[in-house]
Amino acid sequence: MSDNKKLAFLEYKSDQNVRWCPGCGDHAILNSLQKTMAELKIPNDQIAVISGIGCSSRLPYYMSTYGFHTIHGRASAIASGVKLANPKLSVWQITGDGDALAIGGNHFIHVIRRNIDINIILFNNQIYGLTKGQYSPTSKRGFISKTSPFGTIEYPFRPGELTIGARGYFFARTIDKEIKLSVEVMKAASKHKGTSIVEVLQNCVIYNDNTHREITDKKFKDDRTIVLEHGKPMIFGKNRNKGLVLDGTRLKVVTIGEGGITENDILVHDAHCEDPTIHLKLADMEYPEFPVALGVIRDAEAPVYDQCFIEQMDKIKKESKIKSFRDLVTSGDVWEVK
Repeated sequence: MSDNKKLAFLEYKSDQNVRWCPGCGDHAILNSLQKTMAELKIPNDQIAVISGIGCSSRLPYYMSTYGFHTIHGRASAIASGVKLANPKLSVWQITGDGDALAIGGNHFIHVIRRNIDINIILFNNQIYGLTKGQYSPTSKRGFISKTSPFGTIEYPFRPGELTIGARGYFFARTIDKEIKLSVEVMKAASKHKGTSIVEVLQNCVIYNDNTHREITDKKFKDDRTIVLEHGKPMIFGKNRNKGLVLDGTRLKVVTIGEGGITENDILVHDAHCEDPTIHLKLADMEYPEFPVALGVIRDAEAPVYDQCFIEQMDKIKKESKIKSFRDLVTSGDVWEVK
């Protein structure tokens, strides 16, 4: 990295001491976001970082940008207001699986449905960390915690499925310690017009350590995850000899070279396809039946709420006969002052 890039990276760091636990995955996510800003070269005063409540929501303090530490579950609503008030801002919402998907679930699905041009980074450690270890909406079924001592009997949310089900047009997934991949998907999220969701599989070393280890450990990560790239075959594996095909309407893992399977048989990833059918299948893949999909899973185009809002307001202003307060008071209406 050149000295200029180092300097640019440091320009996005605030003077506050980072107060996350040593080893927490949040440190790596913060690092990735700052690197993303440096590579995109967005001026500090054109960025707003909005958060709710939780360990993840400390992040705005550590960014040398505008920031707002808001209330539990309401960051999506406030980030939406910030974007509508100043559409030129690059708005980033920082949230966790509890903040976004439990108390904030209603706001989360509606900001996606409206397709407001904000970027949401969802830290998913499958636990409530700040409130000391209760199970969250993404905790695995059977998970034992302080609030589920006999194992939770609930099925967890899948953030990708929830995003696409709410008519989302951008969904990506990465791992906290995979800095290069995280920067790539965050840059893609920033360039996407509309609501972009980036799920980060993040580790809580205190209350849910190694929750993602079965897919993140270097010994078997290549065989248990697949990094999707638009326009490229869906190939994975340590030896790059495994791939995904359609078997009827279902995805299927195959081995290239077995049963007559060649690389030409492997599905090619189309992130820009408007039809979300394959994107949903990819987002829902879980180990051990499938590799977990990383990278940009969906990146399609749709009308953007804030742009439509501005266009509608401009049209109303242009067509309105009332151009000023004088026009209003002389338009024939009766005004009474008491």
